[in-house]
Amino acid sequence: MTGQEPTTEHKTPEPREAPPVRSGRNLVVVSGPSGVGKTTVCRAVAERTGVLISASATTRPRRNGEVDGRDYTFISPEEFRSRIADGRFVEWAEVFGQLYGTPVEELARASDAGKVLLLEIDVQGGIRIKKKFPDALAILLLAPDAQALSSRLSCRGTEGSDEAERRFAKAREEIEMARRAGCYDTEIVNDHLDDAVDRVIELVQMRREKA
Repeated sequence: MTGQEPTTEHKTPEPREAPPVRSGRNLVVVSGPSGVGKTTVCRAVAERTGVLISASATTRPRRNGEVDGRDYTFISPEEFRSRIADGRFVEWAEVFGQLYGTPVEELARASDAGKVLLLEIDVQGGIRIKKKFPDALAILLLAPDAQALSSRLSCRGTEGSDEAERRFAKAREEIEMARRAGCYDTEIVNDHLDDAVDRVIELVQMRREKA
C-alpha cells in the first residue's frame, strides 16, 4: 500500500498482532504504481496457472465492472478500522484518501491449500510484505517509460486530468521508494503484455517448487 497513515476525524484503533502465517514461500508480490498493469498481468497469470489472487479490502467506492470479493472486498471505513483493531490485516495504508489492506485470511487460505498466492499491491505494501516475509518473492512491475505511464493513467478514464497528474507524480515517487528500499527481487517492464505475463509465470513456477 502507499500513502501516509490515515489522518481522519476518527481515531484509528491500535491494532492487535495479526495471527501468524507460517512463511512467505508461497507468496508472490506483484506491485508497482497505478497504471503499470498489475491487475491485467495478475489475472492473466492466474488464468494460465491456477494460482490464487488475494482480494485486498478497501473503503473506496466500487467501479463499474468490479466484483466484490474478486477485485476487492469493499467495506465501510468503520468496518475497516474494526478489522485493524482485530489484527486482521497483514499490512494496510491510506491511499488517496481511501483505506486499503491485505487480509490475513487471504494468506492463510493459500497456505492451507498449498497454493501460490499473488498479492497485487502497491509499492509500500510490497515493501511491508517483504519485511514481514523475507522469503516471499517481490516483483516490481514497471511501465516502459515515463511517457507510457503518463499516457496509461490519462487513458484509464477512471480519473480526471488533475487526478491523473497527481497519480503520475505519486507513481514516480513510488518507483524511487522501491529502488531505495532494495527489497524487490526483480523488475519486469510491462512493455508487451504477453512477455510480461510469461516472465511472471516463469517466476511463479519456480516459486511453486519451493512452496
